[in-house]
Amino acid sequence: MMKYKGYIGQVTYDAEAKVLHGEVINIRDVVTFQGSSVDELETAFQESVDDYLEMCAERDEEPDKPFSGRFVLRLDPELHKESFLAAKAAGKSLNAWIADALRKETTVRTA
Repeated sequence: MMKYKGYIGQVTYDAEAKVLHGEVINIRDVVTFQGSSVDELETAFQESVDDYLEMCAERDEEPDKPFSGRFVLRLDPELHKESFLAAKAAGKSLNAWIADALRKETTVRTA
């Protein structure tokens, strides 16, 4: 993962073309970049983010911001109640309990 101005780039390698491809993953808009070396890739990533921000400014549009850390979660009422009770039993707020559960799941999947 690469970081620049709050934007996160994820990189894959195309062995056939011998090129590194990247995409900004923490926004909904599509911003991509590529390079044939790590230095070239880092420069392309930063230039792509800067170009994206400049393009938005020229169009008088608000750029998509990296995730804020807030989202709405809809549950069926029974799961909501069970989650609340589990959080209470753990001595946590529902928000902290859900954040811990998500952290555990994402750590397992990305490890």
